[in-house]
Order: sequence, then C-alpha cells, then structure tokens
Amino acid sequence: MRKIYHRIIQISGNVITVEADNVANGELAEVRSERGLSLAQVIRLHGNRVSLQVFAGSRGIATDSEVRFLGRPMRLSGSEALLGRIFSGSGNPRDKGAPLSDNMIDIGGPSVNPANRIIPRNMIRTGVPMIDVFNTLVESQKLPIFSVAGEPYNELLARIAMQAEVDIIILGGMGLKYDDYLFFRNTLDEHGALSRAVMFVHTASDPIVECLLVPDLALAAAEYFATEHDKRVLVLLTDMTNFCDSLKEIAITMEQIPSNRGYPGDLYSQLAARYEKAVDFEDAGSITILAVTTMPGDDVTHPVPDNTGYITEGQFYLVNGRIEPFGSLSRLKQQVNNRTRADHRIVMDTMIRLYAEFKETLEKQSMGFRMSEWDRKLLKYGALFEARMMDLSVNIPLEEALDLGWKTLAECFEPEETGINTQTLQEFWPKKENA
Repeated sequence: MRKIYHRIIQISGNVITVEADNVANGELAEVRSERGLSLAQVIRLHGNRVSLQVFAGSRGIATDSEVRFLGRPMRLSGSEALLGRIFSGSGNPRDKGAPLSDNMIDIGGPSVNPANRIIPRNMIRTGVPMIDVFNTLVESQKLPIFSVAGEPYNELLARIAMQAEVDIIILGGMGLKYDDYLFFRNTLDEHGALSRAVMFVHTASDPIVECLLVPDLALAAAEYFATEHDKRVLVLLTDMTNFCDSLKEIAITMEQIPSNRGYPGDLYSQLAARYEKAVDFEDAGSITILAVTTMPGDDVTHPVPDNTGYITEGQFYLVNGRIEPFGSLSRLKQQVNNRTRADHRIVMDTMIRLYAEFKETLEKQSMGFRMSEWDRKLLKYGALFEARMMDLSVNIPLEEALDLGWKTLAECFEPEETGINTQTLQEFWPKKENA
C-alpha cells in the first residue's frame, strides 16, 4: 500500500510540491481535490521534496489535497490491439474506443545496447523521388525534417505514412492544431493506412506534460512491435520543437537555471534519449525515426535544430514546399545505394551536379548576362528537374524515378555532355525511337 500525503507545500503554476520518501523520477501519482481525481507525474526530486506536474492543471487543488504515489511510471498496453487506435498524450483513448489494459509496459526505458544493433542495410521506399533517389531513407535511421512554420511538413509526413514500405506506422503529434490532428486521422483512414498505424496525439489545448510523454509512448509502442513481432516500424514525430518548448516551460516553472535561449541545460540529453531509440535489431525488427523540427525564424543555429543535428544522421530541409537538394543529407544512403540499381549513384550525382549548374545559370540570367546554348539547356533541365523530381506531389517507385531521371537528361543534353562514363551510357541512356 502506497502512503497518502495530505500536505502540499507549494503550488507553482501546474506544478505542486510535497515532501515524500521512496519516490522515483517519472513516477505517477493521483491527486484528489474538490474537483475530483487528477493524474500527475514526478518531474524533479530534491532531497525529500518532490515536484509533480499535474496533467489537468492545478486549478481546484488546495494545500490539503491528497497525493498518492502509484509506484510506477506511465505505462502502455503492449498488444496488437493498439493498431488502428488513437490515444492522447496520457495514453487515454481519443477515438472513443475502449481503454487497453493488457500486458502493460513501462515507457521511457533506456536505448538499445549497441552490441545488439546491426549495420543499417535496408532501404525504406517512400515513393518520394527527392528521398528515394537523392537522400535515401535507411531502416533504423534517425532523420529530422528541418522546416519553418507554414511549410507542408505534416502533409509530407502523411504521404510517407501512406506510402512507406514498412509494417507499422507510429505517429506522435505534439502541440498539433486540432485541424492537423483531423487531417492525419482522416488521411490515414481514407487511404487504408490507419489499420497498420497507431497515433498518439497531443493538441495545443492539452496539458503540457502530455506533450512530453508523446515521444516516449510512440517509441514504447515501436519497441513492442519491433521486438515482440519482428516488425519494421517507422515512427513519425511532429513537432519536436513543441516538445522542447514544453521542456523549456516546465524548466522555467521549476526556476531552473536556463541555458541557451532559456532552454534547459539537458536539452541535448533529452533529445538524444528519444532519437537513440532508432535501431535495427539483430534478431528482431527495426525502428526508424523521422521527426519534424521547425526552426523559429528559419534559424538553423536555434538550440533545437542545432542540438538535433549533432544526434541525427542527416536531415531533410523543407523549403518552399520542396525538399531542398543542397541542404538535405542522408548520411547512411551509401549503405543502400549500391544495392538498389547499378545506375542509382550515377543518376543521383549527375542530376544534382547539373541542377547546381542550373542554379548558377539562374544567377547569371538575373544579372543580365547573355545566355549561351549550354545555359539554355540548363534552364530547360532545371525546370524539368523541379517538376519531375522535387514536386512533393510526385509519387513513383524508385525504378521509375531513375528511368525518369535518364529521360530528363536525354531531353536536355547530349550523352557526352553529362560527364557519365561510356559504359553506363550504353547501358542506360534512352534509345531514340525510330521515326
């Protein structure tokens, strides 16, 4: 039987403080007040002073309210009944379905021992040419999508959720507008992807502490399916900046000494603890993480994207509704590019090099320089490249995208102008049709 405490010594915002013994960080507690029962989570220990974040807020809680510690952290049902369901950041059903209580597992556990990991070796196909061809997503990779507010990053995540060749999709939404939540739910449902998905959604109107729990809930579910059912799991998180802002808000409430721009000093560790859950198990499934990180003021040196860049294995830059080819990088793509098709790397390198020349030609044109024949070819090529490869509405398999790349090169250049070796040209260059 857990002891019940009747004296709250401090109430600061939605954080209450009691004096208690034998309590662990992250442990849950029930707070009984005149408005009923509320759930709270331990967020700081200082001697026997225990600070708890109350999920539903501290309104109605008095200094003589009852606090009962549950002796456990937040838990999640480890069962296949999770599939097709939508939950809040506190793990409660958001879809009006029945609560799940079978095989309860703790969330927020440690990352996997590196000795149990294997070298990434499998591609995850998404149907998006700028990912599949130029910055391939690799199984067990952790990649952020760097973006500014207003870019279609949620639309991109929804497309990947529908099209990615994986077994399970876990979507974690943090600080979502209600319209965004409905967009994800309806899009996955209409395209038949909801049956293989689990959603954990925290909206902007929900308690802050639930925002902090969403990544842990999503990753706990991913670990269950990867380890117990040998599934390839793709975890989609949006938006990690909202997650970090919630950390910041709680740190300010707790009067912690701020670090860069007011964020807590353990921001890097908090992010790494989640991203490092990405893994390819030697004798089980895998977990791949793709997470949106919005950049306030389009500032990549902001603490959230800056710390993220040290943890992850590249990034996708979303600019003007497109994945920008020069800022984007997948550091693991070389692990799989030589296993897809023999011409993959050649098409990737050649098309990006010529697109860079197209950008230089655009600058010359804007400054009034006379366009040469080569410049005109580059201008034609750049327009086709942006329409056929960079447009996020394009949805084609990798092989078709590579064939389209060759077609685009052939429509704009002579074979010898591309710089591709003769043997590859003879094998892959499109043959001219007889008149």
